[in-house]
Amino acid sequence: MTNRVPLIAGNWKMNLDHQQGIALVQKLAWTLKDANHETKDGEVVVFPGFTSLRSIQTLIDADKLEIGLGAQDLSQHDAGAFTGEISGAALKKLDVQYVLIGHSERRTYHHEDDAIVQAKTAAAFRHGIVPVICVGETLEELETQGQSAVPVRQTLAALADHEKLGEFVIAYEPVWAIGTGKVATAEEAAQVAAKIREAIAAEHGEDLAQATRILYGGSVKAANVAGFLRSPEVDGVLVGGASLDVEEFSGIARFKKHIAL
Repeated sequence: MTNRVPLIAGNWKMNLDHQQGIALVQKLAWTLKDANHETKDGEVVVFPGFTSLRSIQTLIDADKLEIGLGAQDLSQHDAGAFTGEISGAALKKLDVQYVLIGHSERRTYHHEDDAIVQAKTAAAFRHGIVPVICVGETLEELETQGQSAVPVRQTLAALADHEKLGEFVIAYEPVWAIGTGKVATAEEAAQVAAKIREAIAAEHGEDLAQATRILYGGSVKAANVAGFLRSPEVDGVLVGGASLDVEEFSGIARFKKHIAL
């Protein structure tokens, strides 16, 4: 058994304004409290859009909510003439704890390659923010290279050439399963997570590999989350659309209830 605390991450993507975000987080906090959810059973983190971060951070701080705060991206640069980008320093001032890096939508729509993902990971380390490094294969890559080749390569590329590695999370999201309704099997997710962990151990040591949380993402719902999290290799989930539904997302966060059934 592992002592890694499961991480339940909700990526809102480009949805909800700051007022809608406040309402969602309040309702989520109440729902989890009513269900006697404890952080040791699953750390719940929301990833709002940039314009909502300040409002959500103020709410979490004022009401002492046991919900973590993450950002959806950050710049590889710390400051300068980079219109539209957000620095790690600015995120840290908002008590942002986590940041998504290399999400497939960033890799696809914004042409972010492994070098950019590595640079953004370095920026997160510099500012004391935990990067949630997203990795995963397209359907074509799955058919030509197998299921673990691309995630392992992307993981090692993101972790390469850092002076010192800080805490990080890996989120395995097969691109073919994001928002499609298609889902990798629990066995497939566990196998890929194990391959990623083996690769981290080979490059950076067994201790770091065993301390690293590896998540699964891709059409995760309360009805299927238990299957993924039964495996000791999978340490949580990265949730997209279902994180906008409080009842559904809180049900995912309370995955141990489903496992016990």
